[in-house]
Amino acid sequence: MTIALLSLECYLPLSQSLKDKRRVLRRIKDRLGAMNVAVAEVAHQELWQRAGLGVVTVATSDDGASKTLSAALEEIERLEPGLVTAHQVEYLR
Repeated sequence: MTIALLSLECYLPLSQSLKDKRRVLRRIKDRLGAMNVAVAEVAHQELWQRAGLGVVTVATSDDGASKTLSAALEEIERLEPGLVTAHQVEYLR
């Protein structure tokens, strides 16, 4: 069993309030909910134009977890191009 964490740093240049930011993040969370991942805002909750997201999945192998997280990252980029400024994947075995 592998637990994988995708840490994302996001920049929301058009966000003018926390409400704007939450609207974008809720859309992302809703779309990723069907991909066998859990999503949470884990950093920068008080800032309007920055967000730190954690995306976690559990799989039977590193390869399966990697594919799931790659698909999640691609979906985020498709929904909000340029949103992700940095990402990192960690595996727990």
